[in-house]
Amino acid sequence: MNQLFKTLLSIVVIFLIFFSCKEKLKEKKFNTKELTEIGSKNEGWSLVWLDEFDSDTIDSNNWNLQVLKAGQFNDEWQRYTDSNKNAFIENGNLVIKALHESDTHGIDQYSSARLNTANKQSWKYGKIEARIKLPKGKGIWPAFWMLGGNIDENGGDTPWPQCGEIDILELYGTKHDAVVEANLHYADQSNSHAMMGAKSYKLDKGIFADDFHIFALEWDDKNIKWLVDGYQYAITSISQVERSEFHKDFFILLNLAVGGTYAGRPDTSTPFPQLMYVDWVKVYQNNQSS
Repeated sequence: MNQLFKTLLSIVVIFLIFFSCKEKLKEKKFNTKELTEIGSKNEGWSLVWLDEFDSDTIDSNNWNLQVLKAGQFNDEWQRYTDSNKNAFIENGNLVIKALHESDTHGIDQYSSARLNTANKQSWKYGKIEARIKLPKGKGIWPAFWMLGGNIDENGGDTPWPQCGEIDILELYGTKHDAVVEANLHYADQSNSHAMMGAKSYKLDKGIFADDFHIFALEWDDKNIKWLVDGYQYAITSISQVERSEFHKDFFILLNLAVGGTYAGRPDTSTPFPQLMYVDWVKVYQNNQSS
């Protein structure tokens, strides 16, 4: 009798353990941290460059801090500085900090940072990804993107948009804090500005300021794909003649803009300072890529 009881008890315990594990697996399916870990598994890709921001200061071998006046691009209201008030390392993250420096809203009343890897790190094709916690609010415009390495802004001989632009992510706080957009900009066959047209991804729950997410681009000689936390939400061909820009080297940019033609304007409802946290940036290349 005792042996039968022990056997039955063992069966019950095993069942409870199995049920508990099964429930935990169900929870993991919807857990953001687990999803981002899944998204960071890059089978088939070889890591060729990364910055995990684990030093005390921003690595000047990787990043330039651009100094730009307010309104230079897209009628944006911030000026970009190289001050450690606007970009710094904290707790293993790159922090880009937008400050409101007066009691009024308008051009040149804000400062922020724009970092790029121009003339330091650039790539043709690959998987480019970053783990980022985005800011939020009306008039706030963070971006993780790429420009052609030949752009005249950084000493090259080619103007925009002929150099090409790849927007890995843009968030327009005025539109929706749970939506990011992907896009391409280039010159068409008449040498005029053309673009793919924004493709959007919306979180099922919450906003992008709630937690870190992995934003990725997969780019080869045929297509460019966009992913959030491992989920592909957009793809476009770059085989067309007018998209020849996207078969050259590109460098990475990270910035936090305030206001602008496309982003709307901040107002009293917009909290400051605004903070964009970057845990890491990684670049992989596929051995099959040409």
